[in-house]
Amino acid sequence: MEKSIKITYFSGYIRNWQKLCDELEIALPLSREERENAILTKGFEKWGTGVVDHLYGAFVFAVEDGEKRYCFRDHVGQKHLFYTVADGELLYSGDINEIAADPRYDKRLNRRMLQQYLFYGYPIGTETFYEDVYKLAPGCYVAFDGKTAEVHRYWKPVFEPDRTKTAEDFAAEIREVVEEILGEERADTELPYKESFLSGGVDSSYLLAAGDAVCANTVGYEESGFDESALARHTAEILHKDFRVKMISPEAYFARIPETIDKMGQPLGDASAVAFSIGCAAVAEHAKVVYSGEGIDEFFGGYNAHKRVIPPEWTYLTCSHIMSEDFVRSLMLEPDDTVKPADPVAEIWSEVQGLDPLAQKLTVDIRLWLEGDIYLNTDRTSTACGIELHTPFSDLRLFNVARRIPAEYQFSGEQNKVVFRMAASSKLPEEVAFRKKVGFPVPVRKWLADARYNKPIEEKLFGEASQKFFDQDVLRKLWSGFVGGEEQFWGRIYAIYAFLLWYDMKF
Repeated sequence: MEKSIKITYFSGYIRNWQKLCDELEIALPLSREERENAILTKGFEKWGTGVVDHLYGAFVFAVEDGEKRYCFRDHVGQKHLFYTVADGELLYSGDINEIAADPRYDKRLNRRMLQQYLFYGYPIGTETFYEDVYKLAPGCYVAFDGKTAEVHRYWKPVFEPDRTKTAEDFAAEIREVVEEILGEERADTELPYKESFLSGGVDSSYLLAAGDAVCANTVGYEESGFDESALARHTAEILHKDFRVKMISPEAYFARIPETIDKMGQPLGDASAVAFSIGCAAVAEHAKVVYSGEGIDEFFGGYNAHKRVIPPEWTYLTCSHIMSEDFVRSLMLEPDDTVKPADPVAEIWSEVQGLDPLAQKLTVDIRLWLEGDIYLNTDRTSTACGIELHTPFSDLRLFNVARRIPAEYQFSGEQNKVVFRMAASSKLPEEVAFRKKVGFPVPVRKWLADARYNKPIEEKLFGEASQKFFDQDVLRKLWSGFVGGEEQFWGRIYAIYAFLLWYDMKF
């Protein structure tokens, strides 16, 4: 009897659906849900686990093939998938909260992850804050035979510079690939109305200029040093796009933190997640699909950390590590001496030795930071707000251009990701295409130190939960230094607060 292939879980979108429907002889028209199910079913029947080699988009999905179960995650990890084995069954979901609440799972805190989280500010690697619950890494699938869950890697980022081409050649190739990707986005007539997030930077500006979004959205603050809304508005006006800005007050920001952490499912020390959540909620009032420009900095070298020279004996601990090993050990009441900051990075770092320093850093950031912080934020936050986030610049085809660009093409003086900016200049004025990176700043460092807003934070920092994990004298010294003017400690304070808030909600 022929085995029946069944798709038991899918989250995300398949961008190249038209080509796949032709190749798999899927008769159209179908609803979007029907065609995605048909693509995955017929694709798995034809290619088996190699089906992922034919998919472009953002996705996680699960397949039932007779007695076997498979779960897949897209190449760079735009969507999340968590799993565990309990009572002889494979439990899986894009929302870790669902697994933690399942009565078959014995919920326990993973203290090792707390220690790594304090080093980095985000849940790095494949372990989670729950014992025996794992995150499926990007470019991987898990196979379950009824007894054991075995993880297989089907893709990883590999940089191979091609010096036979000029920077101009690569810029032209980027433009061509961007048009292909956005052409596929336009072709989905079931999603006729789209909006876009817009900061002051080149990535979201190029996406807005080249795509079919009709309105740009951003967030703003009264604190001028953190507000990019004026730059975003100027870009929208140049491109003749509608524009909306959601102003965020400190009261609204702090009120939103618990819901954001709750829906995130794990603590995240990235303060921009709360602002993004507020932005997503605002967009959800008038749009269900929104574009965002994630991926470019990690593909093309957009962070200052990518330009810094690190000593040869060091390991690059991604572009975000907020607390030193010594400080974490002094802060924690029961530090585990076997947990080292370099543990999540060690295997990747050994693989990239011999590559140029930029390729080494980008490989680490794509496999750990991009999916562990950026996509955790964007995936879980947008989903919780009921909108579908499309990240066209995270498409594997664009990475396949970036991976061949020599490092010396990517920087010029203070400028970064130069080749991408050259491509963007075909759609943008030079002042926008080559504007210095601003990032997505949030005035939390100011608000956390302000006695008008920080009393609930202080109460949580020194509350009952905190006393289970942290040395109160060390924490008090950190807090006193911060509110006394040592602003550089704000990231530590926020990360600790985010964990304690999450712990009180979940345990």
